[in-house]
Formats: sequence, structure tokens, C-alpha cells
Amino acid sequence: MSGIDHPEQDPKFQLDQIIEPYFAEHHRQKCYVGLLFQQGMRKMVQINVPAHDLPILLQSKPSTDNDPDSGKNRPEIKGHANDVKNYILKRIKRNKPWILGTLTANIDPNKITIVELSRGLCFVMIPRGVKLDITDGQHRKRAIHELIESSEGELIGDNDFPITLVLEKDFTQCQTDFRDMAQTKPLQKNLLNSFGEQDGKVGITKNLIQNVSMFIEKTEMIKNNPSTKNKLIYTTTYIERLVSCAFKNDVKHDLLDYDVDQLSEILANILNQFFQECIPTRYIVEKNIRDLTIEDIAKFKDDYILGMSAGLEILGCLLYCCYEPHNLRFVSNKVSQLANLDWSRSSDIWQGNIILFEPNPKNPAKPYSINNVQKTRKIAVNQAKAKLGWE
Repeated sequence: MSGIDHPEQDPKFQLDQIIEPYFAEHHRQKCYVGLLFQQGMRKMVQINVPAHDLPILLQSKPSTDNDPDSGKNRPEIKGHANDVKNYILKRIKRNKPWILGTLTANIDPNKITIVELSRGLCFVMIPRGVKLDITDGQHRKRAIHELIESSEGELIGDNDFPITLVLEKDFTQCQTDFRDMAQTKPLQKNLLNSFGEQDGKVGITKNLIQNVSMFIEKTEMIKNNPSTKNKLIYTTTYIERLVSCAFKNDVKHDLLDYDVDQLSEILANILNQFFQECIPTRYIVEKNIRDLTIEDIAKFKDDYILGMSAGLEILGCLLYCCYEPHNLRFVSNKVSQLANLDWSRSSDIWQGNIILFEPNPKNPAKPYSINNVQKTRKIAVNQAKAKLGWE
């Protein structure tokens, strides 16, 4: 006979029979099935909390004024909760998966009831009015809270969020726990971009790195700065900025609703044309990376603005002037004109905007400084357009 005929033989049925009476008896409290574990000389429990419970159950106690002992976690960073909220909304509205890390909170174990069942499985009862103090995750909590209370609350209402609950009543130890968790080294932006999704400018950038001769084996995909000693000229972030500028003339545009493969192909083709026709880059693209010397890479980066982030962004803005979005193409002969510009740092096109020559430089071999800000890049683009007669 099958288990359907004898449901009492079904392990799930048997487990429900054990747990359900606890839910019934404590229905006026917050009740969760949890997993107990030991770590750092203390007992902890992991519970999964429905989105609508989170604002009621969790509370932040950030430090205030100039007194770090006034709270259990750091003050919120302005705008960070909005970043988390916008991330969730953007992914949901594009029907894409999303994820938030586990929140960590603590509670005096005397304020809650834990019934140990078997092999770490437990039943957790949290009385009404009892709050869990966040030690890590206050921005995620605020983002969820604000979403739940907004007109878009139904978008996340059916989601659950894991909480690691540290059974600890000592305030000083709670602060120590926060400090210990906060010491994780932040990931570099370039690494985060390299692990990004395959959509938008991130996806296009990944395709360009594999298909544009000037980028192949010359792009740093983990660290924030390209190492000349490793014969690296660009980073993924540099190229992303070029991509956004080339298609939208906006360095911040994410291009999320565009066809990645189509845009990748047309931009890769035109960049290969540009780098082949541009004399300073032709030498680099025609040589195998093994045959290029560190001195070759260093000289290119020192002598030409195409060897730095600002130069790629300027190139992207100028490529935008060659772009025909209705035809999904770049005008080839205009790109050839671009390739014939003087891209050297000594060119009068870039002088006084992104390149500033110093009368008494510390290093006579490098008598210039870089003024890489939005205003000067815009001036540089306008100078180049005037030189090309595009104005």
C-alpha cells in the first residue's frame, strides 16, 4: 500500500502532528520553527520570518550623537536603505531573482521560549511586545519595512527573510558582536561588476572584453586599478562607462531593457574598427599580449588619454555622436574621423580640461596632472567635436 492510503506513515505528516499543537497553543505569540546551533561559545537559532512580521519583530538601536555605547549597531548610512529598496524593486519589476543576506539580531534568552525537538530542530515562541535587536542588517530591515508600508508592499509580502538570533543578554558582548561582523573587508566595485548579471551594460561589457582586441587580456576584472606590471590597461568599470556613454550619452545609464547581444555586436565591431585605425592603439591590438612589454603598456598609458578611464568615457561620448539608434548602427566614416584625432596627452584638445600641465612638476618626465571630473570631461568632448567640425 502507498503512503497516501496511510498518511500517518508519512514523515511529513508525523512532523506536522508534533509541531502543530505548539502553534495552536501559542497562536497569540510569534511562533517559528527554528534550527539551533552552537558558535562562539553561545547558542544561536536561525528562524525564517515572513516579510510582514519583520517591521514588528525587529528594532534598530543605532548609536547616536558621539556616543558609540548608546546603541548596538552603527548609525544608518544615508541613502543605503534606499539602494537596497531600489535593488529589490528593480529586480521584481523585471521578473528577475533577487536576494538579501541573513539579518543578525540578539535577544536575552530569558525573554523567549525555545522548545528543542530533535537534531537541532526547535520551536521558537516570541511574546508580543518583545523586540529583537539588530546587530547586523539595519539597512535591509529599513528597506523591507518601507516597502511593506508602501503602495508596493504586495510585491514582497509573500517573501520570507532569515534571521540568525544570538541568544545573548550582555550589552557589551552585543556591541562586540557587531564590531566583529563589521570587520569584513568591502569588496572592490570592479569585482562586484565582474560578478554582475548578464543584462544591460554589465552584460555588454562582458561581451566586449571577449570580442574587442584592445580589451582582450588587457582588462582588470577584480581589482579597481589596472596593473601595468600585469600588462593591464583597463578595468570593467572603465568599459562600462564607455558603453553607457556610447548608447545613451549618460555614464550612469544601465541599459537594462536593451538587447545585450545586438548592442554588444555593433559596439564591438565599431570599437575594433576604431582601435585598428587609431595609430596609438594599432600597435597594441596587432601585437600578441605575450610580445607586448611592460614598457609598451606603461608608455601607452602615460602618453595617451585612451589609456585611462576619462579617455574611454570621452570616447564613448564621441561615439554617441556617431550612433544612429533608429538604424542600430554607428556611422563608420565618422568613427574613422574619431580615430584620426590626436589622442595624446600633449594635444591641445585635452589641455586645460582633463590634462593640466604643471610648470614645476615633481616628476619632469610626467609634467601634467589629471583633472578627471564631469565638468572637464564635458569640455573635452566639446573641444573634440569642435576640432572635428561636428558642432
